[in-house]
Amino acid sequence: MEGRSIKIHAPASKKVSLKVIPGHFATSHSHINLYIDLTTTKSRLSEASEVARVMSMQYVNNVVIDTIVCLDNCEVIGGFLAQELTAAGIRSMNAHKTMYIVSPEYNTNGQMIFRDCNQGAIFNKKILLLVASVTTGDTIRRSLECIKYYGGEVNGISAIFSAVNEVEDMKINSIFRKKDLPDYQSHNINECPLCKAGQKLDAIVNGYGYMRL
Repeated sequence: MEGRSIKIHAPASKKVSLKVIPGHFATSHSHINLYIDLTTTKSRLSEASEVARVMSMQYVNNVVIDTIVCLDNCEVIGGFLAQELTAAGIRSMNAHKTMYIVSPEYNTNGQMIFRDCNQGAIFNKKILLLVASVTTGDTIRRSLECIKYYGGEVNGISAIFSAVNEVEDMKINSIFRKKDLPDYQSHNINECPLCKAGQKLDAIVNGYGYMRL
């Protein structure tokens, strides 16, 4: 499967790239024809720091960000992003004048939760939600609902790739958009033309990676 991968560079920086694999893949909410492998983007020092630098350019210095909530194993990028935003003059209203970087957990029902020890980083805080990729926006909606439940306010959403421009009237600041990928398609599970054509699924995918079928 990796043998048919395509490398695509970001419009804003040639140091940031996606490894895209054509095929038939299932996410939790849809079927897609391109799997976006962000493994090295999230874990390799040079790439993660450059992603954070590009993301930070999408925020102006009158925005307040107290906490970065990371999904999809984006904590390395989150640390660099906090550093870049602070250097750019983005304010934090926390007592120690520095940003928190936290990730939610998921209970047995698949609901996002924050443990008691991390709830202080959410309650009455201005939040930047950081995700690897956005396909339908459903995960973003769940995240917004979760953060609101714990008393936080989302002030920004950043993604490496997003197929949608906004969710719940909130703009998604992404490095790659749908137009940057060759013939990217996302379909409702019950309306997938690849399924109707009898093409078998290659893998189940999410923000953490893929599992072959």
